[in-house]
Amino acid sequence: MYSRFGLVLMLNHSCNMRCDYCYVGRKFNRTMTPEIGMKAIDRAIASLEPGGKLELGFFGGEPLLEAGLILDFIAHAESRARAEGYELALSMTTNGTISDGLAWDVLKHPKLMPAISHDGLPEVHNRHRRFANGRDSSDKVLATISKLLASGKRFSVIMTVRPENVLQVPEGVVFLRDFGVARVHLTLDIWARWDAEDARNLEETITRCGPIWRDGLPKKSLNWFGEKAIRIAGIPVDKCARCLFGAGEIAVAPSGTLYPCERLIGEDTDDNPSRMEGHALDGGDFLGYEPVPERSSEACDKCAIRSACLTTCRCSNFVRTGNPARPDRLLCMFEQACFRETVKMLESMGAEFKVPETCEV
Repeated sequence: MYSRFGLVLMLNHSCNMRCDYCYVGRKFNRTMTPEIGMKAIDRAIASLEPGGKLELGFFGGEPLLEAGLILDFIAHAESRARAEGYELALSMTTNGTISDGLAWDVLKHPKLMPAISHDGLPEVHNRHRRFANGRDSSDKVLATISKLLASGKRFSVIMTVRPENVLQVPEGVVFLRDFGVARVHLTLDIWARWDAEDARNLEETITRCGPIWRDGLPKKSLNWFGEKAIRIAGIPVDKCARCLFGAGEIAVAPSGTLYPCERLIGEDTDDNPSRMEGHALDGGDFLGYEPVPERSSEACDKCAIRSACLTTCRCSNFVRTGNPARPDRLLCMFEQACFRETVKMLESMGAEFKVPETCEV
């Protein structure tokens, strides 16, 4: 039994946008049935210890195309959690272009934390994130962000960092902060090809973003450094079920097939090697799946920043190296650069730290 269980429901393969770096694959209409979603929620709850916590997320395609279905699943999860004494946390990743009607009811739900995708500067965002008809999407997403800000709703904005935009990331973070966004989550495109020059540009961007993080404290957050600062300070971390990769975390495709992470579903074809055994409608719980080994390599074992390193994400490691327990050079360099810059910023604020020697994979 798990004290926490992470369940992500991919509601549809359909999307109203055609982002050129999307890893989900071909867009087509296959909507999750209520039966599959409800059963998956029931099985996740049955996998929890008494008093445990269900972390329920919604994904797509574009999940808000199925806003009514989301509300039904939330109501079911709330009813089950309330009746059996479990905690419930809700999240959703959305492109931010739909905010009317039932979609707004989802976005403003008091228990749900929306993550809105916007790639910083509007011209950078529009370069890759366009509607299916080719139109720019930044204005529409920023309108949704403005609506959320006006309502007082907590949310985060996800910026995808790629070789093509990496040097414009600092300006993009500043743009979003000036717009009013308090929580910016920078995420590396792990599917992209990063060459040596791209890696150097990434290091430069990390160095430039450090002071932006520091100067925004305590009201503004930037995940590259905030997570490191918490670990460096030795503050107990409230662990979540993310990256349990099949043993405590399950993603369900619209077809009902199971995956260890929603980022691996893609088009959910029969030959997808990431598919797990079983189906959402089979069985009474999600117990019995063997844990995938945690990060394990001689270089990692000797690394001085091991306790603060986030190359524990099995999905990122799997995409980059084919081995969920081993990061590649890019991920290793990225973690070390973020660590060094976090320490420097903490030192600049009067904290006493020494940047340790690190190693390379």
